[in-house]
Amino acid sequence: MQANTLLALAFALAALASLLVAGLLIVRIAKASRSERMLAHALDERALQSAVVAARAAPAAQPAQGNQMAKAAKPTPAKGFKALLERCAHTGTRWLDTRFGRQIVAEEDRRLLEQCGFVDTRTRGLFLISRITCAIILPVVTGVFASGQVAGPQYVALLLFAMMFGVMLPKLMLRRRAASRRRGVVDELPMFVDLLRLLQGVGLSLDQSLQVMVNDFARVLPVLSSELEIAQRQFAAGRSREQSLNRLASSYGNEDLRAVVRLLIQVDRHGGAVQEPLKQFGDRLRETRRAMLRERIGRLAVKMTGVMILTLLPALMIVTAGPGVMSVSRALGEIHR
Repeated sequence: MQANTLLALAFALAALASLLVAGLLIVRIAKASRSERMLAHALDERALQSAVVAARAAPAAQPAQGNQMAKAAKPTPAKGFKALLERCAHTGTRWLDTRFGRQIVAEEDRRLLEQCGFVDTRTRGLFLISRITCAIILPVVTGVFASGQVAGPQYVALLLFAMMFGVMLPKLMLRRRAASRRRGVVDELPMFVDLLRLLQGVGLSLDQSLQVMVNDFARVLPVLSSELEIAQRQFAAGRSREQSLNRLASSYGNEDLRAVVRLLIQVDRHGGAVQEPLKQFGDRLRETRRAMLRERIGRLAVKMTGVMILTLLPALMIVTAGPGVMSVSRALGEIHR
């Protein structure tokens, strides 16, 4: 009996030691992830501040306005709606790392935000506040309009439905914008590869080529140019080229875009001529685009068959068989007379 007690006590102590070691590992991992998020937030804030300062100093770049440049570079305090928006963003940013914030803004929501071009923690905080605000406002509005018409359990169910819809409304809008940008990436990728091959062929470096695309081809490549601008801003803020471009490769889940990003990282790291690989890759993208268009045309033909049956076939039957039916009915009428 004593041996069994000692054995049970040894197992209990071993389990307690395992729990302590696991707790220490969890705390260390949590601290590492928190420091990584804080570093990413600091880099994003630095990149955003540099972009704001550059945008404010650009109109005052004339030689006769040197004193105005310094005044324009100074941050001005926000007022009114902007101040309220900044306070909401600051509150949402503080809530992001809490358990409640991780439930409201999950990994899927963060991925959707990145696909929409919102990569800083400020927009994540605004997204969190928008979900909470919609979850509060929509039930209130629904309760005011339905107070005299619905009562009892139906009223409570309607309020719960309004609250759930308010929580999901910002995400639905975000998902729609992300889907539109994913389609834009697919449509813009062949043009992006051709422009990159052209710019590399005239002797520009990789950084110069990307900057030319951001500055001069924003209308032609609205999605990719904005993503390249974010990557360039992160690169200027202190991240490496690989870190700034990996977000572009992993956010959209596009294998062709991932291959182009890998090629750009390889060129930045090792150098070399990329005109021929880009030419072959562009030809493959165009062939893929042609196959996709053929598939769409085939599906459209099948869909148009049903439309033609419902619209053209009755008219065709009336035009072709109408005179015969009228003549037969007229002949039968004369026989009865």
